[in-house]
Amino acid sequence: MSDKQPNIVLIMSDDLGYEVIGANGGTSYATPRLDRMAQEGMRFEEAHVMPLCTPTRLSLMTGKYNFRNYIGFGLIKPDEVTFGHLFSDAGYNTCISGKWQLHSYNPPDEAPEMRSKGQRIEDAGFDEFCVWHAHHTEDKGSRYKNPIIYQNGEYRDDTEGKYGEDVFCDYIIDYIGRKKDDDSPFFVYWPMAATHKPHEPTPDSPEWESFDPPSNRTLGGRTWAELEEGSWGDDPRFYKDMVEYHDKVIGRLTDYLDEQGLGEDTLVLYVGDNGSPDDVCSMMHEHNEICGGKGKTNDRGTHVPLICRMPGTIPAGVVNGDMVESTDFLPTIMEAAGLEFPDGYMVDGRSFYPQLTGEDGNPRDWMFFHFEPMSARNAARRIRFVRDNHWKLYETGELYDLRIDLDEELPIHEALETDEQSGARARLRPIFEELK
Repeated sequence: MSDKQPNIVLIMSDDLGYEVIGANGGTSYATPRLDRMAQEGMRFEEAHVMPLCTPTRLSLMTGKYNFRNYIGFGLIKPDEVTFGHLFSDAGYNTCISGKWQLHSYNPPDEAPEMRSKGQRIEDAGFDEFCVWHAHHTEDKGSRYKNPIIYQNGEYRDDTEGKYGEDVFCDYIIDYIGRKKDDDSPFFVYWPMAATHKPHEPTPDSPEWESFDPPSNRTLGGRTWAELEEGSWGDDPRFYKDMVEYHDKVIGRLTDYLDEQGLGEDTLVLYVGDNGSPDDVCSMMHEHNEICGGKGKTNDRGTHVPLICRMPGTIPAGVVNGDMVESTDFLPTIMEAAGLEFPDGYMVDGRSFYPQLTGEDGNPRDWMFFHFEPMSARNAARRIRFVRDNHWKLYETGELYDLRIDLDEELPIHEALETDEQSGARARLRPIFEELK
């Protein structure tokens, strides 16, 4: 590894839970490139995030719990400081390529008071961007075949017949190729579109050539939000194709880094944004079926893969059982880059970079979640819970023993608790008061 600050690539897949990846024991899909990444680096068994993408992304990008900065689904505060700003201000070359969807999420007939709110991609702090869904929801178009891509202030006109993740990966590779010899390192954020609905053929699917995506059809009065939910007939059988293609394009990027001699100089982190879709069931170890829990606050909604690679810095083939939550990524990459937070910057997360380098670090004793979807189709509500590897306590009082009840079907009532259960409640309950 050179003496200069490391390059950083942060990849986040969409709607892909822990059970999907082969390295985690998943057997329904072929994920050889992520499995290889785990063999060459470190994978975490207890990484947890919010049950939906926007809450997770806000925590990931800011290091803050959602109650500090969440203004609505598909929105981020227009003046919020994220890792795009922090790394650009620190002299990094910065690029985002993938899904934005953090400005003006609501269609005209859904919560019109939230129209044109959020943060524009132009204001997000990145030097360059190549993104899907930069503006109004009804204008977003396809993210997969024939994608609508907004790149550095202009819509691209060359995406006919292309696939969204290929466009995003190609842009990242081109960007790195232009920046790799600079004196300044690069920070690349790839919030993937895959494997979110609609479940569609990929370029490796037999149906690819004949498939005509909704972007080429009349919407017939339906909103893109409705189409996204599958009302036009998306098919969960294509989830397998999408998982495997997303694995393939990630492999293209890691291969490029190695071919250019950048592997040892680049910290690559891969994480999921929430659990798998609820209409997809996957096998682990050939005998345990796990159905997706996106949107749910149980383990199926929050448990995601986390794999980190940096040969020469991160020891190979390590499995780490430390708890990691979505607020932890920003302090981790800041520490990796040797950067300090600006004065007054509030951060809730805890760096796990020492663990990546083979040290014990300062592992979490608990993880905290403030989940507040706030969308017109999912009425505003606040769900708060705190958990460790054994116990989970909701703010409303429900306690669960995660060793025997991951699906949270057996709430433990305070009046009937054992001493062990009472001790767990007494240990976790004060955290709600600390984080008001």
